[in-house]
Amino acid sequence: MSYQLVWFKRDLRWQDHAALAEASKRGKLRCIYIVEPGLWQQPDAALQHFEFVRESLHALDAALRQLGGCIEIHMGEAREVLSRIWREAPFAHLHSHQETGNQWTYQRDLQVAAWCKAHDIAWHEHAQFGVVRALKRREGWQTAWEAHMQLAQQDLSAPVFWKVPAPEPLLLLAPNHLTHDPPLRQRGGRAEGLAALHSFLKARSLGYRGGISSPLSAPDACSRLSPYLSWGCLSMREVVQATRAQLAALPPQAVRHRAGLTAFISRLHWHCHFIQKLESEPAIELHNMHRGYDNLREQEFNMAHFEALQAARTGWPMVDACVTMLRETGWLNFRMRAMLVSVAAYPLWLHWRLVGEWLARQFLDYEPGIHWSQLQMQSGTTGINTTRIYNPIKQAQDHDPHGTFVRRWLPAMRNVPATWVWQPWLMPSTLQQSLGLRVGVDIPQPLVDCEQATRTAKQRIYERRHAPEVRSGRQAVIDKHASRKTLSSKKASLKARPKASQQLGFDFE
Repeated sequence: MSYQLVWFKRDLRWQDHAALAEASKRGKLRCIYIVEPGLWQQPDAALQHFEFVRESLHALDAALRQLGGCIEIHMGEAREVLSRIWREAPFAHLHSHQETGNQWTYQRDLQVAAWCKAHDIAWHEHAQFGVVRALKRREGWQTAWEAHMQLAQQDLSAPVFWKVPAPEPLLLLAPNHLTHDPPLRQRGGRAEGLAALHSFLKARSLGYRGGISSPLSAPDACSRLSPYLSWGCLSMREVVQATRAQLAALPPQAVRHRAGLTAFISRLHWHCHFIQKLESEPAIELHNMHRGYDNLREQEFNMAHFEALQAARTGWPMVDACVTMLRETGWLNFRMRAMLVSVAAYPLWLHWRLVGEWLARQFLDYEPGIHWSQLQMQSGTTGINTTRIYNPIKQAQDHDPHGTFVRRWLPAMRNVPATWVWQPWLMPSTLQQSLGLRVGVDIPQPLVDCEQATRTAKQRIYERRHAPEVRSGRQAVIDKHASRKTLSSKKASLKARPKASQQLGFDFE
């Protein structure tokens, strides 16, 4: 007897799961997750991602078992696994969510589509976010996003499974080559995601406006939902609808609470806006969005500078503290992420690709569509965005005025007086001796003169931007990727949104 095969990827939940709900209407369910060696060998994969997936799969399996089913774990490349399953027990329908992933998953999905066609299998792919597949131009995108968010959530009711699950517990072993699992990262699973959503909507969102820029307040003020959306423990639609429901329930006098949730709603829109860029042009993971910026940095990559950045040894305390926090927690707030990329792109003059692979492994909430669009935007290679350069000394002064954050994550800085905490390399040698610190040993010297190196970088970007061939190619990028909000709607939404420099974080916060 045939059945409906449901393939879970980055959608590790059972509620508001369109593929699962639609498959259950067609017949008996069989649910699988494939551990694909090729996927986990990619340079953007880390052990923390695998462990988060493992934890989420355990929660998913437990929920499906209560309904009479389970999730099967298969090892191998997708076409091989699907072929093996089909030979053992043929199926005519494959269900999954659309995935806007990295280049590897894009090519894999093309191969799976060809396999399905060759075997006369209907592959039903359902929208995961407010992202439109095969979109030609951005006109109408906002309307489509809103329509998706207003649809009723698709819950699983009275499913019938293909066979009774085996009693053995779920077994999922991490590939030996994977590394980096931060000790303080968030844990996977739908229950953890729902807990974060509830605490944010009910209480933590009061600090959202004004609290998400500083790394001191951001861990609590930010939603912390990004990994649960990136790996699909929660659906975007349920988060949007829950946020709007909470807004509607607030009394008129809850001005601060309302402002926080309204700003958060706009971030959810931007989340999908950026993923749409990669969906529309998968090559931006590998190439400059505006090809007029090719060979701007590629031939001058300074590996010593890159290794110092990875090791938290740039000499700028705010940068090194952020790298350390990221290494220990798998998370960093948007402004500090933007600062890291800005420092890499301008004073250190590093091309975004290798920096992006490293950061992808560091970010637990790595979402390819947002990640690669942001790397390019912050590096100045989109051709359509204003250049934003973050001075690491000013960022420390603005967002860590007493050096609390720096001292927490950099032990060598804990005895440095506040006068010197932002620029410890300027400490007199006598003070260094009295503190038992040596600049250049215990505390690294800055890799470059930040002011001079940034000035040179800005000049090079300016010259390239105003080259005739670059200016002439700008409109094509605008046509494909720029937002299509009308001027009036932009003015109205700006009243409820953070200022422009705060809207475009790597995650939506």
